[in-house]
Amino acid sequence: MIIALRSAVFALIAVPSISVIGTPVVLASPGGWPSGKSLVLSGAPSRIGLVLLVGILNPFVS
Repeated sequence: MIIALRSAVFALIAVPSISVIGTPVVLASPGGWPSGKSLVLSGAPSRIGLVLLVGILNPFVS
């Protein structure tokens, strides 16, 4: 169970880091917003899901 929690926490750190780099790249590329809008907008729900996953897994780790 601890491996699942550590993986979820790592993903919780990695997703915003990738978003910080990826969002300006999508916005700066020509014609990038229409094609990359779904990728940029999927960042918030994925972070919310990871926070919930970490919160669910946390009580199972002693």
